[in-house]
Formats: sequence, C-alpha cells, structure tokens
Amino acid sequence: MLTDGPTPLAAELAALVTEYRAQGRFAQLREELQRLARQATPDALVIAAEEFREDPQLAAPLYEVVVEAQPNNARAMVLLANAYWLLGAGPEAVAPLAARAMEVDPQNRGAWHLWALAESDPRQRAYRWRQVTERFPGDDLAVANFADNAAAVASAEQDYEMLDLAIQAYEALLARAEHDTQRQALETALQALRGWKF
Repeated sequence: MLTDGPTPLAAELAALVTEYRAQGRFAQLREELQRLARQATPDALVIAAEEFREDPQLAAPLYEVVVEAQPNNARAMVLLANAYWLLGAGPEAVAPLAARAMEVDPQNRGAWHLWALAESDPRQRAYRWRQVTERFPGDDLAVANFADNAAAVASAEQDYEMLDLAIQAYEALLARAEHDTQRQALETALQALRGWKF
C-alpha cells in the first residue's frame, strides 16, 4: 500500500542519492543504494522503491534487490526490465525478466510489452506485437507497435502480406481514434502505405 509521502526508507535513500551525486561518487552510489535496500524488509523496500521508479539509474539497483527478495513479484520484474531497457542493457537483460514476469502474471501488460520490445529480429518482433494485440484487444499502443513493425518489415523485405497487416492495424487504430490530430496522422500513414509498390 502506498503512503501519502515518502516513507522513512525512501527519505533515507533520497538523502543518500543527494549526498553521493553532490560528491560525484556515482560509481559508489549503486553499491550504497543496494546496501541500504538489503537492510530493509522487502515490503518496505517495495514501497520506498516506488519513489525512484522514473529514474532508471536508481530504479535498477533497488528493483534488483526487490526481485532477489520477492522472485515472484511480476511488477518488480517489469520495472527492473524497463529500467534495464532505458539504461541500454539490451534484450539479453530484458527478455528473461519479461518472460519470467509473464509466467508469474500472464495479465501483466507491461511484461508482454517488454517481451515484444526485446525481440531483436524485426519479423519476429512484429509477430510478438501481434500476439500482444490478440491478448489485449484494447491496447492501442500494442496495435501501433504492431503496425509500425509490420510496416518496417514490409518495407525492408518487400513483403505485401506484412504491408496488408500494417494497413489493417492502422485502420483499426483509425476506427478508434478520438482526436483529430490522431486521425490525420493515421490517415496520412494509411495513404502512404496504400501507395507502396515493390
């Protein structure tokens, strides 16, 4: 359960961050964050880490400790995988965490997104995004990612089947678009795709 303000542990972690950053001791900050995190109970750490989840340099070391302590915490795995992705750790670090999170919680949409994102082969990545859209039909972000990836594969491989899939996905987004700017962007994309000739 989240509190209205920073918890004592979150305040202590924030003070540590301020101190070490002011001293330029960036290499040691990670170690100190984890040392302090390991002294806390897992539940207290989960609450405190929430304060830092938008900063991948801080989130990664904290959520590493959370995942160690709570190996079935799908949300923590997703937040750690996301931090790794934002830090440029790549598919090797992200994919196993995303797969584990999906296994623990098959309804965790973030895990599915990271699983698709972490696929390095463009065609397979498009297929993964398609699976996400099938599991979460109302997920416009997944549909957009599927459309973009299918269009990229169609262009790179001169593949009319992937082009058709991209067009269908953009048409689905257009049917649900609520704002004029969205509709205009989608109509422009569709007009361009429908004109492609390989």
